[in-house]
Amino acid sequence: MASKRKKIAVIGGDGIGPSVTQEASLLLALYRDKAGLPIDLWELDLGADRFLRDGVTFPKEIQIAIQRECSAVLLGALGDPRVPGLEHARDILFGMRFGYDLYANVRPVKALSDRLVPLKDKTMKDVDFVVFRENTEGIYVGMGGQFKRGTPDEVAINEDLNTRKGVERIIRAAFEYAKQNKRGHVCMADKSNAMRHAHELWLRVFDEVRREYPEIKSQHLYVDALCLHVIQNPAQFQVVVTNNLFGDIVTDLGAALQGGLGMAASANIHSSDPGRVALFEPVHGSAPPLAGKDIANPFAALLTVGMLLTHLGWPEEEQRIERCVSQAIDERMCTVDVGGHLGTRAAAQWVREQIAKQL
Repeated sequence: MASKRKKIAVIGGDGIGPSVTQEASLLLALYRDKAGLPIDLWELDLGADRFLRDGVTFPKEIQIAIQRECSAVLLGALGDPRVPGLEHARDILFGMRFGYDLYANVRPVKALSDRLVPLKDKTMKDVDFVVFRENTEGIYVGMGGQFKRGTPDEVAINEDLNTRKGVERIIRAAFEYAKQNKRGHVCMADKSNAMRHAHELWLRVFDEVRREYPEIKSQHLYVDALCLHVIQNPAQFQVVVTNNLFGDIVTDLGAALQGGLGMAASANIHSSDPGRVALFEPVHGSAPPLAGKDIANPFAALLTVGMLLTHLGWPEEEQRIERCVSQAIDERMCTVDVGGHLGTRAAAQWVREQIAKQL
């Protein structure tokens, strides 16, 4: 076990973020105190409450300190109707994704119980693939503008930014992941038949990179066809790589095969520099209507901790967390959205107790 201590910044965020992040932090504390993992938690007061209180979003000194001192960031969720412009969310999230160049958004689509798979005659064994979503380019960079806003002649433009460097490194990251994790198939999805300039670049780079990995089967699909095939037969996919917008859509579709967004974890990493600080967050969003009701599913946050621990060098703990969450689902010791009767705190506590028995 590595002896160097790992500092983890914790940002609860908005809505249900603080409650599920609290449960995830307790799991990290369990690993620190009972298993002796050399991790330290740094709780940060950032989010809508802080922004409304004093106008602070993501101070430069905090951004720099995280980059210099932390191995990882655990983020709950961002978004609050009291901040309709989402200034705080944009500064915090993009400040880390773009500021730390975390170009690979890694989203496992893995079902942990047969009964959560909504497809006829499909089981959890059929739902186990990973999506690599480009995280720093595409249409989400915010390039564009509006002309004659609010008039009948209004024009609104968003630009889809793709660079050779950005496309190549996310495609290569997907192949490297497949190679290292013994996954023999990589599928790249684009819309090059309609977006001839931007996505022809994706098609051309994919064709070049895949030649370097002859031992891995590779396939190209238009994104609409990919969505169709994911529903028809998800078992055919092992690693999927695509752009920022399509990755956002495809992974939410994939989450439906896992039991919903409350079961979906994610990592934001700089794949070619594993020593760089990485960002980990459940993908369900802040869900303001559920805040403070003790009904939000904490399992995505717990599974996100698993991804974080793998990143820090303890992959066996991610497997342990998955097994205990799977057990909770099967025994219905979970929240209502996945067929149980427990609240957020009780469901998370049940999983932590199972993990504690094994440590």
